[in-house]
Amino acid sequence: MKNLILASGSPRRREICDLLGLSYTVIPARCEMPLDPSLPLEQAVMEVARAKAEEVAASHPGQLVLGADTVVAAQDGLQPAVLGKPKDPEDARRMLRRLSGSRHRVLTGVWLCGQDGSVTIAQGFTDQTQVQFASLTPEEISAYVATGEPMDKAGAYAIQGRGLRYIREIHGDFYTVMGLPGARLWEFLRPILENS
Repeated sequence: MKNLILASGSPRRREICDLLGLSYTVIPARCEMPLDPSLPLEQAVMEVARAKAEEVAASHPGQLVLGADTVVAAQDGLQPAVLGKPKDPEDARRMLRRLSGSRHRVLTGVWLCGQDGSVTIAQGFTDQTQVQFASLTPEEISAYVATGEPMDKAGAYAIQGRGLRYIREIHGDFYTVMGLPGARLWEFLRPILENS
């Protein structure tokens, strides 16, 4: 199977790639492109993943590069309120208060680009999972933020960490919430990598 470049420094994404049995090298993208509010959220997340993959691919010709981006979208009237990584502990507490006792969406955009022999590849998709959060007390929120776990996670929680205490149910792929949609990513990559 062909080796990929993973344009992400996320330990969670590396773990998912390992579980899928992918051969890859980690070269994180440096760009932090904001979501384009003029696009539907599903497309905007994929465009950020695309920017990350294309940045790394530009300096690694002849390689296939996988980029990804994950956002948490809480419903705010008719518009989704996007929750990225918290800026500080108070921002993390604000996000967790927002998610407490409600349902939200987690979207992960994926983009694969680069050269596969003489073929140029540039394609991607967005997957989403619905998550129902438990109702949290202010004390629970403060105790969780004090662990430090929420600080580098979209939406200020880790479903695969201590945040699992607060997940009542999910509808969709657990791994999408972690940072890469497992089965769908495998179905997407397998024909490309096996024919390389």
